Amino acid sequence: MSEAAVHVIDDDDGVRDSLSFLLDCSGIATRTYSSAAQFLAALPGIAPGCIITDVRMPDMTGLELLDELKRRGLDTPVIVVTGHADVPMAIQALHAGVADFIEKPFSDEAILVAVRAALARQQDRSELEAERSQIVARLATLSGREREVMDGLVEGKANKVIAFELDISARTVEVYRANAMTKMQARTLSELVRMAMIARIG
Repeated sequence: MSEAAVHVIDDDDGVRDSLSFLLDCSGIATRTYSSAAQFLAALPGIAPGCIITDVRMPDMTGLELLDELKRRGLDTPVIVVTGHADVPMAIQALHAGVADFIEKPFSDEAILVAVRAALARQQDRSELEAERSQIVARLATLSGREREVMDGLVEGKANKVIAFELDISARTVEVYRANAMTKMQARTLSELVRMAMIARIG
């Protein structure tokens, strides 16, 4: 996976350069774009991370960009900055799902705090999605009966109850349970339940 980066989108050269300089000096990789269209043209080959975008830009605003990212199924954290902030715009941005909303002029600390928080959230999401993919792949290796037994276990049912519902012996349930635990790489029932919950995310 590529190194996480902050994607700075602003039609103001000075703002782009100052943000890029600030983040680079803080050890955070950056990519800059003069418009939302230029950023979208770089997809999907961009590095993961977060986005800093101005609200008021020609052709496509920051909020319109957020809508387009959602339409494409991307959940990259977006930090919106603007020199024309007002309460309705802030509310609109927050309802649209931005990670943060910062008014110009902003302090270096405010940007760095927002960026680090957004990158941490994105890293957590990326790790969860990677784990979910592994769990889904393991689920695909289960036989139909093993999956039925696993579903019963996840619902908190005892072996005897599962056996009755599936019309098989309790001993057979134990065999399927052991097979499911091995294939799912779960050491305990609680691990198996956690995996089932993660698999249902998304």
